[in-house]
Amino acid sequence: MFAATIVLVGMNLRPIMASIGPILEMIQADTGVNDTSAGLLTTLPVFAMGLFALLGGLLQRTLGVERTVLYGLIALGAATFARLYFHEVSGLIVTALLGGIGIAVIQAVLPGMIKRDHGDKAGQLMALYTVGIMAGAMLSSSLVAPLSSMGDWPLSLAIWGVLAIMALIGWQKVTVDSSASGGAVGPGLPVSSGRAWYLMLFFGIGTSAYTLVLAWLPPFYVDLGWSSTASGLILAGLTLAQVIAAVGLSSVVDRFSDRRPVLYAILALIALGLVCLLLAPATLAVPALLLLGFGIGGLFPMSLIIVVDHLQKANQAGALMGFVQGGGYIIASLMPFVAGLLRGVFDDLAVAWVIMLIGILAQLAMVPMLSPKDSLSSDNWSLQR
Repeated sequence: MFAATIVLVGMNLRPIMASIGPILEMIQADTGVNDTSAGLLTTLPVFAMGLFALLGGLLQRTLGVERTVLYGLIALGAATFARLYFHEVSGLIVTALLGGIGIAVIQAVLPGMIKRDHGDKAGQLMALYTVGIMAGAMLSSSLVAPLSSMGDWPLSLAIWGVLAIMALIGWQKVTVDSSASGGAVGPGLPVSSGRAWYLMLFFGIGTSAYTLVLAWLPPFYVDLGWSSTASGLILAGLTLAQVIAAVGLSSVVDRFSDRRPVLYAILALIALGLVCLLLAPATLAVPALLLLGFGIGGLFPMSLIIVVDHLQKANQAGALMGFVQGGGYIIASLMPFVAGLLRGVFDDLAVAWVIMLIGILAQLAMVPMLSPKDSLSSDNWSLQR
């Protein structure tokens, strides 16, 4: 029941962003939003996810994981439903920000509960949690355009709030008998740890690839002459590949005590997918979506798993995960905005794909330092061997 519920919670964490790209042209036509402001519709929730994730340790100590996730789901559901009535530029931006806050607090504290209550299955449960995240993105990106064609596009953005109601019901059932509470003492943010900053940078670069394709892959194919529905299906296919990769990873990840060989393979897939978008995006659309989908689908859970690997105690999770995701999402939030600027200047996204490819190559160079022998002590947040 807990595993099923965290999948359901995860399904709420992307529709507020993933539902924008496939109907961006329609939104721009009705609201007059330009490319730069359109980039903000993905940048702002990701930035909020980063900023408020830094509060993960504080929330874990004061409210407890259960109530923090509960309030996060309420905020996320409210932001999603509000788009039915507040769908002008300002309304979309405000709801994007509120939704980002809800996503942030959930992502910052839920791994701590997984580590605390299911430490022996932490890797597998973290992978399943990311399956839920990717499934939510897949459903919203594939269905938002067809739903928009049957009615108003604000309804197609707001309908995903139903997932929050379902998750709230499930969450109350699995936490009703929990004895966990707020007030537990935990470490502060690991700002003095070079390793924590390293993990943050690695997570941020990798997540930039996800936010970039989430925001701009559908408009990229619309620019190539594809329909909104077809471009949405491209993103949905990519997300389906992510789900498959995450499910496969969940079944084998605990067999690899050293995660680095898996990381090399995953990053190579993403690099090849970006090359396909640069060389022949129309002809190589299917190979590109498969390579990017399998790669990003594996990189996101692996980036979280290696953070959990660095923990010695469960009460570290909120602070370290909040720090890594907080700074990482702030880094990743820049990529959709920069891509929007570049699209406005060059009327093309090729430069954005090149920048992302350079980032993936940098990550490949970072992998050797992610040794399974490394951990972080909560006493002084220094690297322990």
